[in-house]
Amino acid sequence: METFNRLLLMAKQYYVRFIFAAICMLIAGGMQSALPLIAKPAIDEIFINKDISALKWIPFAVVGIFLIKGLCNYGQNILMSSIGLRIVTDLRNKLYEQIQKQSLSFFTEHSTGLLMSRITSDVMSVQTASSEAVTALVKDSFMLVCLVGVIFYTDWKLALIAIVIFPLTIYPIARFGRKMRTVTTSTQITMGTLNTLLQETISGTRIVKAFGMEKYESKRFAEENERLFKLFMKAVSVNAISSPFMDFLGGLGIAAVIFYGGYNVLHGHSTPGTFFSFIGALLMLYEPVKRLTNVNNTINQGIAGAERVFSIIDRKPDIEDKPDAAVLPPITKSIDMENVSFRYEATPVLNHINLTIKAGEVVAFVGMSGGGKTSLVNLIPRFYDVSAGRVLIDGRDIRDVTQQSLRSQIAIVTQQTILFNDTVKNNIAYGDIKRTDEEIVAAARAANAHDFIMKLPKGYDSNIGELGTKLSGGEKQRISIARALLKNAPILILDEATSSLDTEAEIEVQEALDNLMKGRTTLVIAHRLSTIRNADRIIVLVRGKIVEEGTHEVLMAKKGEYYRLYNLQFKDEGNGNDRLAKDLA
Repeated sequence: METFNRLLLMAKQYYVRFIFAAICMLIAGGMQSALPLIAKPAIDEIFINKDISALKWIPFAVVGIFLIKGLCNYGQNILMSSIGLRIVTDLRNKLYEQIQKQSLSFFTEHSTGLLMSRITSDVMSVQTASSEAVTALVKDSFMLVCLVGVIFYTDWKLALIAIVIFPLTIYPIARFGRKMRTVTTSTQITMGTLNTLLQETISGTRIVKAFGMEKYESKRFAEENERLFKLFMKAVSVNAISSPFMDFLGGLGIAAVIFYGGYNVLHGHSTPGTFFSFIGALLMLYEPVKRLTNVNNTINQGIAGAERVFSIIDRKPDIEDKPDAAVLPPITKSIDMENVSFRYEATPVLNHINLTIKAGEVVAFVGMSGGGKTSLVNLIPRFYDVSAGRVLIDGRDIRDVTQQSLRSQIAIVTQQTILFNDTVKNNIAYGDIKRTDEEIVAAARAANAHDFIMKLPKGYDSNIGELGTKLSGGEKQRISIARALLKNAPILILDEATSSLDTEAEIEVQEALDNLMKGRTTLVIAHRLSTIRNADRIIVLVRGKIVEEGTHEVLMAKKGEYYRLYNLQFKDEGNGNDRLAKDLA
């Protein structure tokens, strides 16, 4: 009930619409309940007593009842649907906003497909519960009360016989509801898994085809889809069994009423009009009861979806601004790491790092995969928080400043270039769409991107496709560099920015990077050691610890870990120094 109450609270702001919808529902329910009352005079006065005056007003009364009921049904449908859809829109906005607030660790724990399922299918189940179910609760409950009043008014003895059946329905209805919630939760989890599978295979279609795994992926999808089919069938089964169960119980009640009521008519204790009026009201009575049975299932489906949605909305982000967080001014002195340690869940990643990077310095980080290079630089924009120690910029702990002011000073270019399915211009201006065309073109020129952009069908207005699929790797990287140039941040992080490029593309990109690095505090993560030859300092990381630091020449002379890495990388064609000479040439 806590989850359902939260949904009702979300609907509270739309109370005016709900009041008018409730009025429409009450009138429609009342009109439906009035129909059996018309049956008694229609049968007794017209067909039994042959009263011509009754023939004049009863048809008009029936038309009036149906007209009013139809108009009210239309009104309540429009109003309740608008409330339900507005709740869904609000809920989806809150959910997406909360997802955007989460740290990177959240996205490691939750797959893209699962989050898509929360935003789409889970939220839609809430819409059904918040509009259709509430409508049925109000309208059918009122109709139920009215029809019970009609049958007691018509014949209280027959009414007692009929309603003795209803207590028998309470336990099965509750059990169906619990079963529906369990099945719905499993269905939504499977839907999330299916979305994840779709997202991975469609975005990775080149790899799927390159390895000839189309049949394997089709089989995987079919198995997951079959699992979803079975869960949907369970839900259908639960819904399907509740209706015939209620029909059977209703049949028992109607059979008892026909026997007793027919007996009274035959012996002159009641009139045919009274009997048929009662039967009509009783038959109408079972319909709202059946709908309310299904409402219980619908509400449980909605609650299952809402619980999953609220589990994310209620999740507190791992990284938040302090209430008194200050705005960080532009860096003028240094970035300092004081006794920094970091662990991901239970796994130690960085251990007691002490490091100072002066403003304007170019510092490279090298080491074997898994050594902690990326984790270290990810602490500076506060993608993760340190487990111990602190990161300072100009003497200020970055946890004491706002994330927005911190990240506004940092530009990032990564190996995996992230571009959006939009125009070249909008991708370069991402983060500040108010930048002028002249500024965008200037950034593209500095990134060696202007020439190839002008060769595109619409130039800067050309759409680059999902993740930039219409561009080559070097072209995507240069647009990414142009984006970083336009941001003009004083701190630059280059994470394997050229490692996936061929030699020709690397030369173009490296020139663009050289332009980007001018006058900035730059942190470079590199596997290709030849690309960091101009770094002011090289930091060597091994298993989360700094083991060496210095220039290329100093570290080579030490013949330590850096020397070992260098020779491992260039041993394939004789002397490593010969290879370096070729690279420098």
